Amino acid sequence: MTTLLVVIGLTALVLSLLLPFAVKPLLRRLGVIDIPNTRSSHSTVVLRGMGLAVSLAILVALVLSLATGLVAVDRSLILVILVLVAAASALGWIEDFRGLSVRVRLATQLLIGAVGTAALATTIDDSSYWWIPVGAIAVATYINAANFMDGINGISGMHGSVVGLFYAWAGVLADQLWLTVAGLVVAAAFAGFLPWNLGRGFVFLGDVGSYLLGASIAAIAVTGLLAGVYLEYLLSPVLIYLADTFTTFLRRARRGERLSTAHRQHVYQRLTDTGLSHVQVSVLVSVLSALTGAAGFVLATAPAPLAVSASLFAAVVVALYLYSPRIFRAAARRRVAAGAC
Repeated sequence: MTTLLVVIGLTALVLSLLLPFAVKPLLRRLGVIDIPNTRSSHSTVVLRGMGLAVSLAILVALVLSLATGLVAVDRSLILVILVLVAAASALGWIEDFRGLSVRVRLATQLLIGAVGTAALATTIDDSSYWWIPVGAIAVATYINAANFMDGINGISGMHGSVVGLFYAWAGVLADQLWLTVAGLVVAAAFAGFLPWNLGRGFVFLGDVGSYLLGASIAAIAVTGLLAGVYLEYLLSPVLIYLADTFTTFLRRARRGERLSTAHRQHVYQRLTDTGLSHVQVSVLVSVLSALTGAAGFVLATAPAPLAVSASLFAAVVVALYLYSPRIFRAAARRRVAAGAC
């Protein structure tokens, strides 16, 4: 079993590393490019849609986990996740290639989440169909969170790797092999994308990739929740992404801004404005996500005093992240002032 698990993880990693060689000419031929706008953190036209390669890597690896018998096909949770992720990736590809209205995108995301959750409720014993609206909202919410947060090089690849590893470990702790397999595959595939996103001739995931990232994480989380996995295991690694997305949404809504327009008000975007590089910000977001994830894993099974401490620690980490642009901006001012003396 361990050998098969390693083989499947390596399959996702290697495919994600190699498939871009075939996908990149296709994207160039189809003209799938990202043109800088007011939301962009780059100034040149860049190929996007490389999430297609990552999606294929994840789907092939998940199919392999079923074909080899590592995960049982009959009433398999992996099978539901696979279909849900494929549907979200297809939607993202259509958005990259043709474009869709906000209403159509949101309605389709909700439909994908609802159908996927209904399939899970049918598959998992003692699950209620009342979970369907919760699952639909969760999937649509995190697809959009991942899409909003996919604005600088490295951030999505690192996020997928970090969250995937936490979910894989959660599967070990919860004795749920499907969760270990799904988490490992997601982590490996997004790690394989990083050299393409951080190299000199970098490319972007595009909507197909950000939809893939959001749907993968949301599908695993909803499945885990219905399967009885601790909520802390599932929620804690994504706290930073959720905090950035929701505080930015609330800030813009309070100002009366049109929420569908492009902007650069997310915390990670404001961090790049302080002078930090894309890699530095991506690493910071990933490290803080790992810290909240670790706190959540302690919180899930710890006695009351330690659980309270873990909760407070996670809250401090989130608050530190939300406040970090001010911290780095103040530090930059002090450096300028010191240099002027």
